[in-house]
Amino acid sequence: MSEKRVNEKQGLLSDGLAMVGHNKRYIFWFWLLNLTLAEFGTSAFRKSAHAILDHSFAANRLLHGFDLSVMVGLIARPEFGQTSAMSAPVSYFAFLFFLATALFLPGVFLAYASTYRLPREDFFRACGRNLWRFIRLMIVAGIVMGIAAGLLFALNGALVKKAGDSTNELLPFETQMVGLTIIFLVMTILRIWFDLAEADIVLNNQNAVRKSIAAGFRHTFRALGRLLGSYVVTTIVAAVILLAGLLIWMKLIAPESIWGAFVVSQLTLFLLFIPRFWQRGVAVSYWQQQMMVPVVAVRPIEPQPVTMAVVSDGAPVLPSSPPVTS
Repeated sequence: MSEKRVNEKQGLLSDGLAMVGHNKRYIFWFWLLNLTLAEFGTSAFRKSAHAILDHSFAANRLLHGFDLSVMVGLIARPEFGQTSAMSAPVSYFAFLFFLATALFLPGVFLAYASTYRLPREDFFRACGRNLWRFIRLMIVAGIVMGIAAGLLFALNGALVKKAGDSTNELLPFETQMVGLTIIFLVMTILRIWFDLAEADIVLNNQNAVRKSIAAGFRHTFRALGRLLGSYVVTTIVAAVILLAGLLIWMKLIAPESIWGAFVVSQLTLFLLFIPRFWQRGVAVSYWQQQMMVPVVAVRPIEPQPVTMAVVSDGAPVLPSSPPVTS
């Protein structure tokens, strides 16, 4: 880890983006993992749909656009199978991607903090060492975020319902938008908290997950404006990428162009990985600047010469007390 990066208060956004650029191969591997698991997760639905639509003229109403009535009729047909049988593989492989994220993210954090290309054995060593730590942290994060989201959405719904009793017709909509904005900011703060905890677990080699959670909480509110601003900027970048991908898909891709839709959707998904990895780069950059314990160089103490007094008979006499060293 370079001394320059540790000492200088570099911009979190620029430093985090530089980390992403130097380790962009991880974005590709996560995208490929997501695509592979999605292929397995949707196989049951795809097989059932092929069995019906390959022999039906209704397929044209889905090929040249999207007809909701055709889709509902397709799902309702007995030969299509049970909906639970279609959704179960999606849930299984989504959970598998969650586990893969917990497995491989420690190596990504370590690579971001390194000033050299991280060797493969060091990457997987970090993944194995921190797997159980990350699972514990993600369980805590899921509980905290789930409770917070449930309370915030319930409160927002109650406020919107109360605003509906007003004579102002725009008040419910305005209340809902303000409430959703507050929910977004609060949930972003929680993400910052646990991203910093993830970085501290890996880079500080912290066995006690609770200590990293406490450190992440303290530093989140110590530099809340700086961190929240960085995360909001990356979220806006993600929103722009998503909107651009949807517009290109709707305006430039013909409904019957399967490969065109596939390329645009996967390119959009690949680009959407960048802001999320950028946020983790921001967390690592902040950890290096504010949370890393400085290493103090230890210098060996040079031995001091021992003086001896010589008496007249030639016998050496050691001093009664050791010399005082400065």
